[in-house]
Amino acid sequence: MEAAHADDRRRVRRQREGRPLSDRTAGWALVTGATAGLGAEFARQLARRGLSVVLVARDRERLEELAAQLRSAYGVEAEALPADLADRDQLAAVERRLADPDRPITVLVNNAGYGLREQFEQNPVEAEQAFLDVLVTAPMRLSHAALAAMLPRRSGTILNIASVAAFTPRGTYGAAKAWVVSFSRWANLTYRSRGVTVTAVAPGFVRTEFHDRMQVRTSSVPSVLWLRPAPVVAAALRAADRGRAVAIPSLRYKALTALARILPARLAATGALRAR
Repeated sequence: MEAAHADDRRRVRRQREGRPLSDRTAGWALVTGATAGLGAEFARQLARRGLSVVLVARDRERLEELAAQLRSAYGVEAEALPADLADRDQLAAVERRLADPDRPITVLVNNAGYGLREQFEQNPVEAEQAFLDVLVTAPMRLSHAALAAMLPRRSGTILNIASVAAFTPRGTYGAAKAWVVSFSRWANLTYRSRGVTVTAVAPGFVRTEFHDRMQVRTSSVPSVLWLRPAPVVAAALRAADRGRAVAIPSLRYKALTALARILPARLAATGALRAR
């Protein structure tokens, strides 16, 4: 009897702390930017936990290929949902999937993103607007849709992929990621007691397609600063499991972000990557 009461107390405590219970190994996860890099790795690790996955990105063929791999490797359902998150109509289709009560999303990973190679004043304002739409508007709207479904269930997890650039002056990319960190801190504080955790993940340089797509040189980045996707995602999921508001994978980047907070802004902003 005492053991049963102890289990009940632990369950209540975990729920009060905002830690989802059984749905971490059941239900559906939706991952944006899922065709490669961190997005694909989140899909794999969540599928390994037993979650079915909705894969969101622009490239239908790559989404279908990854979905087939996940079905085969982990025996879960995998759904490809092609969408350009800068397009409001296509973004609305992802919002509707998050609201589907018949196949509830228990984990949302707002991972989609990219970088602009040129300086702010050199980019067409339309390019900067689309950039902001993907990095800020999409996570905001998708988090809003997810919360509307998760809060009545008192259970859910949202991970918003930010960057260590959020802690330094790094143009509109750093500014957008700073919004992600600030929003996630507030949202975790607000909704954790209601069963939904929100975690901002702020990695540094990760071996993905990100910089190749930007067409910037990375030869100046010391090898010690490069991270691999699998450990970054594992650390992010551990942080979400613990209900943390911000996760900075690796001790080296924890130290660097702490240093960036006390350095003069001009020094913190040095080291920008150059175009090829």
